[in-house]
Amino acid sequence: MSGGVDSSVAAALLKRAGFDVMGAFMKLNNFSSESETRARRVARILDIPFHVFNFEKEFKKRIVDYFLKENKKGLTPNPCVVCNKEIKFGLLLEKALKLDADFIATGHYVRIIKDSSKQAYKLRMGRDKEKDQSYFLWKLSQRQLKRILFPVGNYERSEVEKLAKKFKLPFSGVRKSQEICFIPKTIEDFLKRHFKSKPGEIVTEEGKTIGKHQGLWFYTIGQRKGIGLPQGPYYVLDKDLKKNILIVTKNEKDLYKKELVVKNVNWISGKKPKLPLKATVKIRYRHNAVPSTIYPAYKIVFNKLQRAVTPGQSAVFYRGQEIVGGGIIC
Repeated sequence: MSGGVDSSVAAALLKRAGFDVMGAFMKLNNFSSESETRARRVARILDIPFHVFNFEKEFKKRIVDYFLKENKKGLTPNPCVVCNKEIKFGLLLEKALKLDADFIATGHYVRIIKDSSKQAYKLRMGRDKEKDQSYFLWKLSQRQLKRILFPVGNYERSEVEKLAKKFKLPFSGVRKSQEICFIPKTIEDFLKRHFKSKPGEIVTEEGKTIGKHQGLWFYTIGQRKGIGLPQGPYYVLDKDLKKNILIVTKNEKDLYKKELVVKNVNWISGKKPKLPLKATVKIRYRHNAVPSTIYPAYKIVFNKLQRAVTPGQSAVFYRGQEIVGGGIIC
């Protein structure tokens, strides 16, 4: 229970369905006291036991430090993907099993379908396409899916909000959570607190020097604002980490790519399918999955050029509504 409406309604739905429910709050950082208070209040309203697990050390080591390390390499990592695997469906699942729980449940908008013929679990997009969070769950395994419930996956967000009122849960006027839970303001502010500036040249694709940057970790592929060049707009096209050079272009068409390569691939089924494989692929959360072909060595070729392929982000593979796997963009 994060203290948000989705996980609170998930707990209420499970209780209504006859489950023996315990609430669990994960203490991850210093920003969580207000959320903990709200989660505890919801647990009292639902009349369920409430546990607080302090994962601050593990969260810093496995998620925050990972985020900083990858940014320092000039990549654009997605910490939520790693947090789901390592913390929510890793550490929390371990704790739950030690408490003799059969399942853990969260407020993610995603669905699990059991394929009885293959004794396997499939992960599907949530019914609410705007809120669908399957993109963040491509690292999950069959062992984890067997123990997970997603009670709000079959609901639209508007229905969840109505259910919160029906269950008399305290959510009027509660602001929505920020994109990355450990970053209170902007990613740039957060990185500036942890990294010193490391100035270098900004060059065009032709090699002409047109300015100075303050550190490659402050920029991401496709970025237009905040580059600080006159006679723009310019777009970040690439980063040369060895030479500490930021490469920019005025032509937005230069940002469109036909293919990419992924590493650290996970297949939800636990078995690598026969490649090449036709699938639709998402290269960022707010991105439409596009028809593509996944080749051996995990080269992915898009049917249509895609804008701002960003190393460090996740490329996630779908077959229709089903998420079949994913990998990290090299």
